[in-house]
Amino acid sequence: MLMFAKLISLSLHEQAEYLTRALVQKVSYNHTEGERKKAGFLEDILRSFPYFEENKDHVWTQDIPGDELGRKNVYAFLSGTSSSKKTLIYLAHLDTVGTEDFGPLQNIAHDPEALHQFFLHYDADPELQQDAISNEWLFGRGALDMQSGIAVHLANLLYFSDNLDELDGNLLVMFTADEEGEHRGSRAALGELLSLKKNLGLEYMAAINNDFISPLYDGDQTKYIYTGTAGKVLPCFSIFGRETHAGESLAGIDPTLIAAELTARISQNFQLTEKLEGELVLPPSCLFMRDDKKRYDVQTAVSCRVYFNYFVYEKPLKQLSNELKTIAEDASIAVENRLAAAFKDFRNANELPERHLDWKTEVTTLDDFLGCLDEKGIDTPKIVGDVLKRCTLNGEADARIIAFDIVEALHQSDPEKKPRVILFYGTPFLPANTVDTNTDRGIFLRKCLEEVLEEETKNSGEIFKVRKYFPYLSDGSFLSFRGSDEDIQSLKKNFPGLKTLFPIPLRDMRDLNIPVINLGVYGKAGHKWTERVYKPYTLKILPELIRNLTKRIL
Repeated sequence: MLMFAKLISLSLHEQAEYLTRALVQKVSYNHTEGERKKAGFLEDILRSFPYFEENKDHVWTQDIPGDELGRKNVYAFLSGTSSSKKTLIYLAHLDTVGTEDFGPLQNIAHDPEALHQFFLHYDADPELQQDAISNEWLFGRGALDMQSGIAVHLANLLYFSDNLDELDGNLLVMFTADEEGEHRGSRAALGELLSLKKNLGLEYMAAINNDFISPLYDGDQTKYIYTGTAGKVLPCFSIFGRETHAGESLAGIDPTLIAAELTARISQNFQLTEKLEGELVLPPSCLFMRDDKKRYDVQTAVSCRVYFNYFVYEKPLKQLSNELKTIAEDASIAVENRLAAAFKDFRNANELPERHLDWKTEVTTLDDFLGCLDEKGIDTPKIVGDVLKRCTLNGEADARIIAFDIVEALHQSDPEKKPRVILFYGTPFLPANTVDTNTDRGIFLRKCLEEVLEEETKNSGEIFKVRKYFPYLSDGSFLSFRGSDEDIQSLKKNFPGLKTLFPIPLRDMRDLNIPVINLGVYGKAGHKWTERVYKPYTLKILPELIRNLTKRIL
């Protein structure tokens, strides 16, 4: 009863602020035991509510299978007074990024009041200082992303638990771990959602996530509401060249040249984004590029690895793969032509006779390459399994590096070992998810949302804009999958070690088909040491907005 006793005398926005401060003070950095401890703290809060004291089995935790840190998801189920099976999900993640960016202020990174006092006198950033002076902002790691979101859901859950007659249906609250990393929590939650649906006969109407939103430009006061979330793939290119002595470099094929050409054609190329009217779409960006050299010598690199962050919205995976393969082919041809021209200039300048050299580089997808190896009688499943086993024994933790190791081992098994670019996908994979307004449910959800926002605009003067895709990564991606069987097979065949490195039940996601509406907490500087949440909107307006939408949907 300890937390409930502190909350019961507070107003709604005071409850949300008190909970936010309490949650910020509890460390839960991604991939640390702090996530497990935060889950325990949330469970204790929930069990202090009178409803859950009387219905103890309506609060529970779920161990994330195979998680070395023992992390958990936390659930609470609130059954309304009617017999309706309609159920709305409140979704939020409990982990945060670390505090290295706070530098010498790390010791107060979880102390909102101490940070407030610091920023009152911080004149290096006038806007930040003015926000502190206004006393309308709450500071601290996780304040914005997304402990305030958890607090808002808790405050509304407490309200509905004491006003069950206003709930014509059910509420399922879900706090997941590892959102900032590999999304293990949300992937594990799929089995729990399917089990609840089967055992209780639940009809999932939608999920309300409240991942943070921010101004998109100076002076922007609009509150952006999203009826879905963007997807993400990680296209990877394993590039194998033809090594040579640096003194005869033009006789070889330098894989770093192809990697550079690929990066120039893909990274920050806005022409590659999907053109969706009214949506905030982001270009792909290079996250990793490295050759295989371990030390200095005068041999050119044998291979190079590069991967990209690539947002997807409505484009089928098969189409994206074809486009990326074409880009890789064009990049390889460009390098081939460049090397041929340079070698011609080299011969002419040094008065050397003609010499036939071939700089052609094969470009293939992993799926096609595996087919070629199988035709040669090579046991590709054994190669994949051996690499996974070796990496496990050696303690290799980075799933992306393991995937590259698999592809390299497959390349080495080919007797030809020709210069080659192999396109495949690495972890994480997040499908796009949005309310489908071509369905009765989608039309109904959109109508409910628009009516609630219109009422709030009249009451508070807030300006809202509804968009289809939350533009950043979100656990909401895993509640639905709109892809075809062909998309599922394409992903599986081009994702080395998928079952081990990134288990994802795509067909279960397709069966659940839960749309996600993001009504986000509002603030600035997410993932930065100046992270702060705007209290007047987040702690006062947003809770009632979510509450009203809940009642409208159910």
